[in-house]
Amino acid sequence: MTDTTTTSGAATSAATTEAARRFGTGPLSRAAALVYTLLVVELLLLTACLPGLAGLVLLGLFGRDAANLPLAAACLLPAGPALSAALYALHRRRPDLADLRPAAAFLRGYAMNVRGALKVWVPALALLTVVAVVLANFPAAGVPDWWTVPLVVIGVVTVVWTANALVITSLFAFRGRDVARLAVYFLFRTPRVALGDAGLLVAAAGLTLVATEAATAALASVFAALLLLNSRPMIAEVRDRFTA
Repeated sequence: MTDTTTTSGAATSAATTEAARRFGTGPLSRAAALVYTLLVVELLLLTACLPGLAGLVLLGLFGRDAANLPLAAACLLPAGPALSAALYALHRRRPDLADLRPAAAFLRGYAMNVRGALKVWVPALALLTVVAVVLANFPAAGVPDWWTVPLVVIGVVTVVWTANALVITSLFAFRGRDVARLAVYFLFRTPRVALGDAGLLVAAAGLTLVATEAATAALASVFAALLLLNSRPMIAEVRDRFTA
């Protein structure tokens, strides 16, 4: 009788364990976990960028004047660390619906990577601001028209380099100059990643033109997730070749 009871209890325990294992791991649960993670990360990302977003709204009330480009760039400073934290949180997300902690991962990533992200974000933003100001003031700057193409190329390369550098500094612990070198290296080592990043840039710019900046901001976590997905070959090689 004892053996039968023990066997029955073991079978019940195994069934319960199997049911618990299945809960939260099915296709619908994984989709729900992804949506929940994206929503939480989006909310925290927008919250971290709130001072800058408020500044951009105020600038927008005075019209889109090229003279406001440096101020707009200053308003975008909080976006770098926020995007880095979003990349960290999304990279460490769990597919199990019963084990989701995106808010804790975002806050941890922000605290760990804020300095590294700013080392990438500030110089890139400064260079992009110079390019944008020159493009917006061609007649006054006295720059030949044919300079448009190299300036646009410089802008696109800077954005793609920034994307590489943010992914690397968000997920790995390297010195600032090593992050910069690796970001340049992977521009040529993984051209598909660079092309994918350029495609995301075009998509974001197109969405902004067709809709508004608010629409692009509202999908920031989706763009961050797509950036991570596109960067998987680079992330794998960094892990395999450049970490112990």
